[in-house]
Amino acid sequence: MKFLKMMVLMCAVGCSTAGYSALTVVGDLGGEPTDTYFDAVNDQPGEFTPPESVDQPQAPAQVSVASALPVRTPELSPGAVMPRKLTLPGMPPVFIIGDDDLSRQWLAQRRVELTRLNATGFVVNVADQDRLKALQALLPGSDMVPVSGSDLARRLQLTHYPLIITETGLAQ
Repeated sequence: MKFLKMMVLMCAVGCSTAGYSALTVVGDLGGEPTDTYFDAVNDQPGEFTPPESVDQPQAPAQVSVASALPVRTPELSPGAVMPRKLTLPGMPPVFIIGDDDLSRQWLAQRRVELTRLNATGFVVNVADQDRLKALQALLPGSDMVPVSGSDLARRLQLTHYPLIITETGLAQ
């Protein structure tokens, strides 16, 4: 990238001595803006600064949990999970649930263990914030976030939840 900037700078110097007043951008590969370099070379501040009318991408005003909803993971549904050994050194405990009766019952049965493990919950199927808050109320003090479980389902060949994943395996 430094080489590219140096070439553009050399071209700008050569063009300014040949009577040209501005450069034409033929490609933008990202990186840092070079307009300040050109301003210094030509001693005419703002000559190479893009016009104000160029639309700049705007970051979302506020990111919230509600903006991630609804979450649907078509690869995963409530059902029986066969325990399996895994080797995931350093993997913090994660449990996967959805907004359904089986997940709610499972949370009630595993509440003590999930709290002891300080497990994080991935809610892979939930419609809205009210339904998510109802699930979070079943296990107060735990982190429970809405996420798509598609990638995890493919990587670990999962089809059903609720389940817990630790560094040594997965189980229901």
